[in-house]
Amino acid sequence: MYTEPSCTPTRAAALTGRLAVRSGMYTVAFPPEGSGLPAEEVTIAEILSEAGYSTAFFAKAHQGDIEESYMHNQGFDEAQFSLYNQFPPIFWHKDGEMAMTTMGYTPEMTEKKYLVDGTWRPYGYIMDIEGKKGEKARETLPTTLDDTLENYRKLIDIHQEKAVDFIKRKADDENPFYLAYWPNMYDLIRKGNELKTSNSTMFAENVERLDRHIGEILDELEKQGIAENTLVIAMADNGPMTEVFGAMYQVVFNGGKGDYREGGIRVAAFAQWPGVIEPGTVIGDIITVHDLFTTFARLGDAMEYIPRDRIIDGIDQTALFL
Repeated sequence: MYTEPSCTPTRAAALTGRLAVRSGMYTVAFPPEGSGLPAEEVTIAEILSEAGYSTAFFAKAHQGDIEESYMHNQGFDEAQFSLYNQFPPIFWHKDGEMAMTTMGYTPEMTEKKYLVDGTWRPYGYIMDIEGKKGEKARETLPTTLDDTLENYRKLIDIHQEKAVDFIKRKADDENPFYLAYWPNMYDLIRKGNELKTSNSTMFAENVERLDRHIGEILDELEKQGIAENTLVIAMADNGPMTEVFGAMYQVVFNGGKGDYREGGIRVAAFAQWPGVIEPGTVIGDIITVHDLFTTFARLGDAMEYIPRDRIIDGIDQTALFL
């Protein structure tokens, strides 16, 4: 699959079916951002809601920190999500600075001699919120400098539990459901973690946990008897960061996260749909993340709700899955 070259634009493209530059979501947000996905954008959650779907979003949204960009204000019936990417809760605290991954984000480690303006430093920020459609959001776990990393680690498991619980609650519902589960993956600080994989890196530990979590979701679909009526897609949102501590893998493609060469936008993608997609099938076709919007609308019988007053870049790829 082709994506956009980094996480925020890819997620905006998946939600809207449009090139991220059209919605202004082409940069990666860090706190405090003060912008986000505009209210006038029409998301796949809004489209499928019109067709009678129950919708939920859990984990990493990274679509801005203004109210209109919140996922429960963008068509999802229920949502719990992080506003930014993984790096602030991993590194913006004392342990992160002790690991030499950041400098100056804690008051005691700021070099005052050279400090020109300290007002921008986000010593506290809202990392994760939850809410239901039409309601106000509330903060879940705080991000004071003393507990940021610990609470971030808790959130990874909380988001997983919310995703599995949503499947359980909606399996027997008369309405079909759309679940956007975009998990935070990274926890690259060694402190408090045990290395158990043969790879012996924190990145490998993260992949092992993600693999286990995906397995729990697929098992729950089987347990609830709805696997054959559920299309599951798992994919990356951009290519590897080639410059980060050797934590990422290298691929045969030129480039990496942040650029439009193959290494930045060509990613692993998997689809499972028992009874429709034969197990073990490998195809040579490449689609883009933008196509998921239009394809989901077709499969959900919601094409009539796609807005006609703007360019939709995604192409209906239903035939590929069938």
